[in-house]
Amino acid sequence: METYESIKEWKDAHIPSYLSNNVELNTFHDQVMLKVLEIAIERTTLKKSPCKFTWFITGSGGRLEQGLISDQDHGIVYEKYTTENDLYFKKLGEELSKGLNIVGYPYCSGNIMSSNPIWCKSYKEWKVQLYKWMEEKSWESIRYLQIFYDARALYGDTEYINQLKTMIYEQQKDYPTLLKRLMENVKLLKNAIGPMGQILVEQHGVYQGHINLKYAAFLPYVNSVRLLSIKEGLIETSTLERIEVLREKKEYEELLKDSYRNFELLMNYRLTLFQVKEYDDTHYLNLKNLTKDQRKEIKRILKYGKKLHDAVIELVNVKEI
Repeated sequence: METYESIKEWKDAHIPSYLSNNVELNTFHDQVMLKVLEIAIERTTLKKSPCKFTWFITGSGGRLEQGLISDQDHGIVYEKYTTENDLYFKKLGEELSKGLNIVGYPYCSGNIMSSNPIWCKSYKEWKVQLYKWMEEKSWESIRYLQIFYDARALYGDTEYINQLKTMIYEQQKDYPTLLKRLMENVKLLKNAIGPMGQILVEQHGVYQGHINLKYAAFLPYVNSVRLLSIKEGLIETSTLERIEVLREKKEYEELLKDSYRNFELLMNYRLTLFQVKEYDDTHYLNLKNLTKDQRKEIKRILKYGKKLHDAVIELVNVKEI
């Protein structure tokens, strides 16, 4: 009988085989997490769910953009609320979070996990919660909306997630101030290129001379493309899939011209960080390890990301909202 510990051994033994291809790596992560779900269900009191449910992952996992090491970002939507159902999925969520941590997916520092009642609710309760987040003006509520929009059903019916995402789209379409609030939440951007055109690296500490790929490189693309996806009501989750769909619209064809290739290259650079031992290590790229041409390429990708980010912010600002 499999245990969380045996899954961890299997994961650690096989994951090196998938570090040359981002699609294969993320497919492997999915397989590992589904094995954890099987054991979690077996260890939960009833051993079988009392109603239909969807287990979704979000963050980099939802976007199919996980690296070697990824923390937890997940939640549950179940069919209907009853006291029995609520108790069952609360226990399942706690077991899932514990199991994933043992297998090698660290607990989420922001508590975006199925063990948190905020992220484990019936479908009807999720609808109420999403409306509440859309009506509230807090930074946290807007952040939660963005996190949820990256959700991808890993187990169960995808319709729960698609319908809830459609709610967000319909709301921002009818009340455009929501899109502006979402834009304001991602407006600030870490400078990646200095006034003299140099790449800005970490100046102190263990990552001195490194660039933080997550904040300096990935987020300008991820946030910009997500914002356009909410505006257009896309249900796709991966940044690359979203770019493909958006580029089919004439108004975004030029804006997103080089974004697909740039983002692919970014993920390939992150795959070179295969000797990392801690979660934070997966974000830092040492420029000294790059060739002159690679540094030039990274600089071009960073500049394009900043340009894309600024253009999307301007696009939202000029709307009559």
